[in-house]
Amino acid sequence: MTKCLGQAAAGAMTVTNGLYTIQIEMSDGGHGRAHGIIVLRDGKLAGGDSYFYYTGSYTAERGKWRGELATHEHTKSAGARPLFGGREVTCGFSGSYSADGAQVQGTALVGKTSVLFHARLQFLSEF
Repeated sequence: MTKCLGQAAAGAMTVTNGLYTIQIEMSDGGHGRAHGIIVLRDGKLAGGDSYFYYTGSYTAERGKWRGELATHEHTKSAGARPLFGGREVTCGFSGSYSADGAQVQGTALVGKTSVLFHARLQFLSEF
């Protein structure tokens, strides 16, 4: 069975390189949801959903991880007004991971508004 935990050089468990689903829920400063995919690989991340793609970096050790990512709009939404609409937004996050996925809490600065978010990642496949 494939696990979300990998063996780091120093013997500590770390996040497995791989493909994950991501479910994001925003609150406090803006409300919204996004569902997409994300690839975690050697401290770098990349992914996206129907309207945005994400790039960034992370560090992980002993069940905890943190990082930052930037969102970039790739497709204008028809009939809806996305919270980040047309803006590049940088987010900081921290959270935990386990054998079957990960979770994070973070803050995105959208213009002058801070938006809190929670995301859940579910491991799909090694990459």
